[in-house]
Amino acid sequence: MTFPIEDALAVTPFMDYTHHVIQEFVRIHSKDAKTDRERAVALYYAIRDGIRYNPYQMDFTVEGMRASTALITQTGWCVTKAVLLAACCRAMKIPAILGFADVKNHLTTERLKKAMGTDVFEWHGYTAILIDGKWVKATPAFNIELCQRSKINPLEFDGTCDSLFHPFDLNGNVHMEYLRYRGEFTELPLEQIKKDLEPRHSQVMDRKKADFQEDVERERSGSGGALG
Repeated sequence: MTFPIEDALAVTPFMDYTHHVIQEFVRIHSKDAKTDRERAVALYYAIRDGIRYNPYQMDFTVEGMRASTALITQTGWCVTKAVLLAACCRAMKIPAILGFADVKNHLTTERLKKAMGTDVFEWHGYTAILIDGKWVKATPAFNIELCQRSKINPLEFDGTCDSLFHPFDLNGNVHMEYLRYRGEFTELPLEQIKKDLEPRHSQVMDRKKADFQEDVERERSGSGGALG
């Protein structure tokens, strides 16, 4: 990492961890942890499973992408959940940044694939956390209930090894591939993300009332599971 470590601890427009909802969330979910590793792991699972994944709820405004917004709405997608995890770690004085890559999903819902016109997901987000002197990557996007219904192993995180993507589903089929590394950032590069995603995701964003987990349920019997 080539940036000052204080940048990975800073309060920013998106990492608004001084917000009372984040402070309370961190207090509740880290109260039994005694080390930075235990705190990061506890926050990872609280966000992975406590914030429901829904890519139809994309909002490319500053307010829509803030960490506190994901907590207030109790829903998010890979980028906003990564932002939230980074913000929560910073609230505990654990340096954290954001990482991005383009990924290909071999299994996605037909509705989402049709709306996007592709199964390539650009700017897939993860969080890199400095734990015991080592940067460890974690992806809190997909909640366990969604993974179970989609027949995908949920991503586990122990604070020592990278936890990045689901290479196979429960049937051994290839599920996700990393195609292009976008880089790591101390702050959300919203304008870059918006420029690349907004045109392609315009049809997705028109589905504000749609629910991805309900899509999975509808397609489950015919497709054997899906995850976008």
